[in-house]
Amino acid sequence: MAARAIWKGKLKLESTVIPVKLYSALEDKAVRFHILDDRSLMRVKQRMVDPDSGDEVPQEEIQKGYEIEPGTFVILSAKDLESLEPEESRDIEITGFVPPEQLNHQWYDRPYYLGPDGNQEEYFALAKALGNRNREGIAHWVMRKNPYVGSLRAKDDYLLLYTLRKAEEVLSAEDLPKPAGRAPTQNELNMAKQLLGMLEGEFDPADFKDEYRQRVLEFIEKKAKGKAPRLRPVQQKRKAATLDNMLSKSLDKLKKEKRAA
Repeated sequence: MAARAIWKGKLKLESTVIPVKLYSALEDKAVRFHILDDRSLMRVKQRMVDPDSGDEVPQEEIQKGYEIEPGTFVILSAKDLESLEPEESRDIEITGFVPPEQLNHQWYDRPYYLGPDGNQEEYFALAKALGNRNREGIAHWVMRKNPYVGSLRAKDDYLLLYTLRKAEEVLSAEDLPKPAGRAPTQNELNMAKQLLGMLEGEFDPADFKDEYRQRVLEFIEKKAKGKAPRLRPVQQKRKAATLDNMLSKSLDKLKKEKRAA
């Protein structure tokens, strides 16, 4: 099935304007369940109710409030919120280019493909130049009343646009607990280094399948055919081992596998 664009915009680099189409680079494959009445197996609806009386609250009587202290709310009307929305635009403005290593993986949120929307020559020239320079463009745009900051990069001769998380969302590792206890021995460090070397390889996307989703779908299919699927027992947690023992066992196992190969 051909990819379908979800939004159209204009990529702006100074005086250069390139019309583009935005495509999702992900596909949601989560298993969705309906909420049913246990007796009739009919779908049930969710309604807003008063927690004290249990009465349903009509949609026109529902307001949005921000709690500034327990039990005290600032009420925001639809007009209030609308007045705070950014101005609609189709521009994806590139404000600069940075080395990829300056963007920690924590910053990346959701990927989108940018495809050409007319002028293919300028589009593919930009993708080629961006890939050769090994740089990422910092992008700003507004889409469906939401402001975004993103990273523009080249991939397989096309442009890939990542939305980036906001600064207040990204936490620093400085807040984590500091290392405690004894430092690793030189023997443990050597074995860890050796283990990492033996596990080096190439990234294979086929290794990252949703096995839980597959088990759920197979279970559903068997139940739909009237079969009683056998449930697998949950594995018990093993007793904790020392770092030295774990590394030794891992190395021995890898060595045996390599000798058998």
